[in-house]
Amino acid sequence: MSDDTPDSLIPYDEIVQEALRAVVGRVLGEVAHSGGLPGEHHFYITFKTAAPGVEIPKHLTERFPDEMTIVLQNKFWDLKVGEEGFEVGLSFNQVPAKLAIPFAAVTGFVDPAVNFALQFQAQGDDAEPEPHDEPGNDRPSAEPIEDGSNVVAVDFSRKK
Repeated sequence: MSDDTPDSLIPYDEIVQEALRAVVGRVLGEVAHSGGLPGEHHFYITFKTAAPGVEIPKHLTERFPDEMTIVLQNKFWDLKVGEEGFEVGLSFNQVPAKLAIPFAAVTGFVDPAVNFALQFQAQGDDAEPEPHDEPGNDRPSAEPIEDGSNVVAVDFSRKK
């Protein structure tokens, strides 16, 4: 695109972001409905810990003040998915915790079993996410996703 491209009066970036979050919601909803993950599927979900509506224990907010990644694989329970977000039980250093995460706070969703990933900005956040290598919750070892896979990255830059 060039500098001569006019600003859109249609919020395409918001529409695409909403559609990506719907994918996350649908996948998690199917897992919740079926009672577990099929085959080797497992999910890395990255979200902004300080985003509106995020409910996590205080010690996790202190440890991850900006962003954290959780893994849904073998050790999760009580997955509940609604239109605006999801709730899940996870273990952190052998201590159980309940998390509530709005889809608007999610910045990444990865299923390494099939090399699938979605990345997007948290709503209302134009800052780049801080990279981190390890998920915050207890998890079995898993191989990281390889570059060049089925990654959909959405990064719309608005003209100011």
